Amino acid sequence: MDLGLKDRVYVVTGATRGLGRASAEALLAEGAKVLVTGREEASVAAAVDELGPGAAGVVADNADPATPERLIAEARARFGGVDGVLISVGGPAPGFAADNTDEQWAAAFDTVFLGAVRLARAAADALPEGGVIGFVLSASVHEPIPGLTISNGLRPGLAGFAKSLANDLGPRGIRVVGLLPSRIDTDRVRSLDALSGDADAARAANEAGIPLRRYGTPEEFGRAAAFLLSPAASYLTGVMLPVDGGARSGF
Repeated sequence: MDLGLKDRVYVVTGATRGLGRASAEALLAEGAKVLVTGREEASVAAAVDELGPGAAGVVADNADPATPERLIAEARARFGGVDGVLISVGGPAPGFAADNTDEQWAAAFDTVFLGAVRLARAAADALPEGGVIGFVLSASVHEPIPGLTISNGLRPGLAGFAKSLANDLGPRGIRVVGLLPSRIDTDRVRSLDALSGDADAARAANEAGIPLRRYGTPEEFGRAAAFLLSPAASYLTGVMLPVDGGARSGF
């Protein structure tokens, strides 16, 4: 299938590693041009070098209120426009309700929630008809994950914002979509498994609860993201797509 991504321009935040990186790779493989962001100059430079032609990078922090306008302007300057954004950030600090501090909640709200809202609003003002705004969220949108209380608190609210935005932007032909990863084999998930004290046992237990009986790969997630962001998914908006091997219990 031709996804229609050739020469389309996307901004992908948090794209130096993990799910953002996998999504950038999939978009580039289909012929898109991608502006990748990260918080460290060295990691951004390395990512752009490894991603190759079609990629450019900028150092940016999603928590900075100036970031959204700067990213839109940079995409226009580098590639002549912008057709979509994928908002991906590192997961907030793990912990149970009694463990997480006010400082951890505030930092996560600024980066995970408010930073995403700001970038989505800036993108909504800049995107043409046929544009798309994507959010990398979490399976915690539907089902709380033990030990990830901050994620459980923030991700569902951000999904609600995304759904409201989809309703608002639909008449302009702009789509809004969300991806809900669960156990994807990234550094983040491996570090969460290690918190149990026995990473291998934790992984085995988690895999036993997944119908496909394995963790997903970043590449599998990236391909799902590339499809949702592409013109091939032109009649999909307001959806929250679980990328979880069937782990979610509900329909």
